[in-house]
Amino acid sequence: MMSELRKLLCSTVLIATAFHSVAASDPNAGKLLAEGRVDDAIMLLQSKIKNDPSNSESYNLLCRAHLVVGEWDPGIVACEKAVSLDPNNGEYHSWLGRIYGEKADHSSFITAAHLAGKVRNEFEEAVRLNPKSVDARDDLADFYLEAPGILGGGKDKAEAQAQEIAKVNPAQADRVRAKIAEQKKDYVTAENEYRIAIQASGGQAGAWLNLARFYGRRALLEEMDDAIRHATDPKMNRPDLLTGAAEILIKAGHNLPHAEELLRRYLSSGATVEDAPVFKAHYLLGTILERKGDKQTAAEQYREALALAQNFSPARDALKHLKQQPTSEVKSN
Repeated sequence: MMSELRKLLCSTVLIATAFHSVAASDPNAGKLLAEGRVDDAIMLLQSKIKNDPSNSESYNLLCRAHLVVGEWDPGIVACEKAVSLDPNNGEYHSWLGRIYGEKADHSSFITAAHLAGKVRNEFEEAVRLNPKSVDARDDLADFYLEAPGILGGGKDKAEAQAQEIAKVNPAQADRVRAKIAEQKKDYVTAENEYRIAIQASGGQAGAWLNLARFYGRRALLEEMDDAIRHATDPKMNRPDLLTGAAEILIKAGHNLPHAEELLRRYLSSGATVEDAPVFKAHYLLGTILERKGDKQTAAEQYREALALAQNFSPARDALKHLKQQPTSEVKSN
């Protein structure tokens, strides 16, 4: 059962739904998050909240800032406050469900099981409040697909959401159906559905990246490379997807030079977004450099990440690990 709960992370945030762009109602915080300056964004939002404790949007953005660096507890407090201030805002319920799901993934079995119920409740409420929202239904479909039946999951429920999504976004519905087939270990149907999603989307980069993830899970490396090539083609003009593509390669331990090139492209693009945190790109680049043996430059990348998000634990832990190694192991410039 725990393995099913832990799949929630792969289904919510950080994932096909990922982080949506910050609302234009708070452009200063939005700019900071788009630039990856999470610590500055948190300070700004805390100041706004101090001056206006009833500002639900600031609480929601603060939740998202904490979420992106893995600070579940303060993020949950902020998201719950946003919902309490504006209970009819479906987007706020979605973000609360996502951060509950993240904490569930990093908790004990008992805590995770308790939080799973909260995830379901928030996602269902988001759909009730905004039944035409593809994002809300996509979140709920992923929950139904990944959670065990005892916690309210079910493939039939996921399919029902896919049917509703198809009325608005056929490509996204095909993605849900691909995941249902994948869960059933019907990999032929899953691949077909991912490819149908590409066609339905008009060949959009995101649909190609979903196919690349599928091939990565199946260890079909040549096919994965081809899908990534399509997703990251400069003609697609989607620099925000370069970090996700690089992460697929890193997870597979495959074609790391290409992953490095994608990360450097993103960092130099000038088109950074909240969905692809800059500090995470620095961290991922550091992991590649460390594997190459260039530990000094890797440490510099980890420090770049921490300069933007001091509580991003993967970068902090990686830097600590490097510092514990003998000096002779660190490559000099």
